[in-house]
Amino acid sequence: MALTACGSSDDSGSSSKSSPPASTSAPAATSASPDPQAQAKDEVLKAYDAFWDEQVKAYAQADIKGTDLKKYATKAALGGAMGDVLVMKKAGTATTGAPTHRVEVTSLTHSGETPEASIQDCLDISNWKTIRKKSGKVQPFPSNQPLRYITTAKAEKWGKQWMITELTPEGDRTC
Repeated sequence: MALTACGSSDDSGSSSKSSPPASTSAPAATSASPDPQAQAKDEVLKAYDAFWDEQVKAYAQADIKGTDLKKYATKAALGGAMGDVLVMKKAGTATTGAPTHRVEVTSLTHSGETPEASIQDCLDISNWKTIRKKSGKVQPFPSNQPLRYITTAKAEKWGKQWMITELTPEGDRTC
């Protein structure tokens, strides 16, 4: 919310009412350059959110066709989602609703050829239900299934795009 509040007051006030680009670009460059780490973390979180949006779409239809999952996930994360979709398709299930999460970047490394990030998420699946596709009947969660648990992820920056490379649900670590 702080980013939205700062961005909307700065952007709407200066870009729509003052036309000189010099005054608009100088504060933007000054505010963006002091903390490239914060900007990179924001990019990682945007990619992670987009990955989850696309994964929810894929699970809702039990198919990755028509989603941009491959744009945000690769390696083990993409393989895991594709495997889940295949199991769901064979079982005649899909999902409805969506999980919510509270996510943070726990580490960010720019050294080496490929920047990397680690993510920790408190995933809440209480409103993300598995259903039988033909009947729409909700499948109950297993009795030992926590509804809120830690999920960790790894991301790598490929060119200009952050990609989710691993996603590890840690169901024994509740949050």
